[in-house]
Amino acid sequence: MATTKMLTLKDIEPGQVCIVEGLGTKSILRKRIIDMGVTIGTKIEVRKLAPLGDPMEIYIRGYHLSLRKAEAAEVVVRMV
Repeated sequence: MATTKMLTLKDIEPGQVCIVEGLGTKSILRKRIIDMGVTIGTKIEVRKLAPLGDPMEIYIRGYHLSLRKAEAAEVVVRMV
């Protein structure tokens, strides 16, 4: 049985797809992320990174969303 390495969304490169496995504990940031539709079990594709890597553009639930590194670091994912 293969083990799955857990990463944060911040670690995912453009073109890669992942599934949300968990969210961080910073309550204000957690609520903001959930309000944007980033919930456990949701599939995310990282589309592109800004030249300095912040923000990142993701494709989730049929729309594009920009997240800052601080927000992406709170989203625990696994690769698909």
